[in-house]
Order: sequence, then structure tokens, then C-alpha cells
Amino acid sequence: MEPSAKHNERMAQMTFASVYPLYLTKIEKKGRTKKELDQVIEWLTSFDSKKIGELIKENVTFESFFAKAKLHKNAEQIKGMICGYRIEDIENPLTKKVRYLDKLVDELAKGKTMEKILRNGSK
Repeated sequence: MEPSAKHNERMAQMTFASVYPLYLTKIEKKGRTKKELDQVIEWLTSFDSKKIGELIKENVTFESFFAKAKLHKNAEQIKGMICGYRIEDIENPLTKKVRYLDKLVDELAKGKTMEKILRNGSK
């Protein structure tokens, strides 16, 4: 199933600042830490904790967030279902990147090891 144009636009305009606390709540309920969440985000985007904080304060949209990001070379290894969509089948590049992030957060919450989440820790 491919997300609709309306869905893709909604994803682009959603702010990272509005989603980050939801990610944090989700992973902390499962015993994971903010440091681990930031590590996962840094692996995917190259944004360290300081930059993540700045982007939250700037209230950037996901469109802007991912435009500034340097996506990890192994990001395409992130596969599977998230929110009813098969990641590898999503054609819209921005929606795919948002779903990469969602999937990493989901894996963190499910207790996967950091090595597996970070696709064997490859840099």
C-alpha cells in the first residue's frame, strides 16, 4: 500500500518537535533512554544531541529536518512494516525517510540491540 499525496504532504508539514516527545515516551515506557533515542537519530541523520535540540527549538518540519540531514549510507537496509506501510515500497522519498525513523524508534522500543538497530553498527 502506497501512502496518498495528502498523507505525504501531512508528513512533510509535521514538525519534528511534535513527534520527538512521542518517540521519547514510547521508548522510555520500554526501559530505553533518551541517549539511546538520540543515538538512533544520529545514526540515521548525522544530527548529534545538540543539533537535535536546536532543531526541536526551531520547530522544523520533517521536510526541513530531512533536507538538512545526511542520511546514513545503510539506511536502505531498514525494511519491514511500519504504520501499515511496507517501507521498501514507499515511493515518496521524504515519507520513506520519516518511516525509516519511525521503524528505528519502533525497534528500540521493542528491545532490539543497538547493534541490530544500527544495522550492525556500520558507519
